[in-house]
Amino acid sequence: MNPMPANLTPQYHEAEDRFKLATTPADKVAALQEMLRLIPKHKGTEKMQADLKKRLAKLKKQSQSRGGKVAHRPFHHVEREGIGQVVVCGPPNSGKSALVDKLTHAQPEVADFPFTTRAPLPAMLHFEDVQIQLVDTPPLAPEVLESWQLAQIAQSDIALLVFDVNDPQLLDQTEFALAELADRKIRLDGSSLRPKTLVLGNKIDVAGGMDNFEAWKELYGERLAAVPFTTSQKEYLTRLSRRLFDMLEVVRVYTKRPNKPPEKDAAPFVLRHGSTVLDAAAAVHHDFAESFKYARIWGKNKFDGQMVERTYIVEDGDLLEIHA
Repeated sequence: MNPMPANLTPQYHEAEDRFKLATTPADKVAALQEMLRLIPKHKGTEKMQADLKKRLAKLKKQSQSRGGKVAHRPFHHVEREGIGQVVVCGPPNSGKSALVDKLTHAQPEVADFPFTTRAPLPAMLHFEDVQIQLVDTPPLAPEVLESWQLAQIAQSDIALLVFDVNDPQLLDQTEFALAELADRKIRLDGSSLRPKTLVLGNKIDVAGGMDNFEAWKELYGERLAAVPFTTSQKEYLTRLSRRLFDMLEVVRVYTKRPNKPPEKDAAPFVLRHGSTVLDAAAAVHHDFAESFKYARIWGKNKFDGQMVERTYIVEDGDLLEIHA
């Protein structure tokens, strides 16, 4: 008899990737707990569930201090929230904190002198009906750079690098960032798969800023996939929010009960691009993966209420009526 397929969801695989990249026991424990929460609960995953529980118990035991208390997480640990994590980094006074402030209204400490940010500061960007976590970080500078900063960038979903195109030290700052991130196999030409990278040439609203941006971009050619930016114009902020959402490569799927209207302001289920109707059903309830019969779907370029099978690929904004 063939073993029952595990039907692991994209969210489970993401948590598994975070476990593999984790550098501290606390991060590993958090990733394992998330994997255990997300793994489909059926006979096909019983051995995997047992293995996860065993590894989790072992890690928790290792995290115990001599006095029997769980060791404290390091000050730079940030609990992941929302549909994805964006680590905002860059040289001193590049405008990182001002950007986070404008996008999240978290009001981080902003000043005109360097090294204002001394620890990672998380805040939430509200994009339509979902939230994206932004983490403001200490500057990428030789004077203060710590190894945990690079690890935090590497473990994020998106590394958002902000440079002030008018800074006299721009070229030195760029070379430093390129070299340090290259050691972590992170490229700024847009080719990194995890984390994905987006480079902003900030403060183009300053006199001569756009000329400086163009010269900077031409100098670094294909090594730096930078886009012009300013926090002073709303259109740039709106465009950035949409781009971050698109870079996370997720889709929002909504559900309703059979023969009932959709609930008002219902929260979506967030899945990876390429997810199927069955993935969506499993996200709603793990039992649906086994008892799924069919679904009806509403969305763009679809016939309202058309019947779809489990392998149908869902798109952002689809509304599903699951029959199980």
